[in-house]
Amino acid sequence: MKERDLREQETGDKWEVQLRKGCLALAILAALWDRRRYGLEILRRLESDSNLIVSEGTIYPLLSRLKAQGLVHSEWVESDAGHPRKYYALTPAGKRRAIEMTGIWARFSSSMSQLLAPLVKENR
Repeated sequence: MKERDLREQETGDKWEVQLRKGCLALAILAALWDRRRYGLEILRRLESDSNLIVSEGTIYPLLSRLKAQGLVHSEWVESDAGHPRKYYALTPAGKRRAIEMTGIWARFSSSMSQLLAPLVKENR
């Protein structure tokens, strides 16, 4: 591959990473919408429902930030099967923020879909 092609591919890869990072807070809030979950459950939910592959080193700092913002709370729960687990759940403020972010996402993705429709059509 030529150097220019490699640079373009790297730029595209970086763009995708940034796009995914930008959506991750909303994805976590959505994963917690219906019930509390511990970290590994959140990771599995993101992977199974959205194909977002996220490392533990990414998700736990983000959960800490969401907690500091008052959007989630956590509690340690003893487990019959071993060590205690830290469960995360949405706070009322977290539910409100998830709804707000969902509206923003819906408007943004709809606008982008309209803009990109000719490119999608061309790519078929």
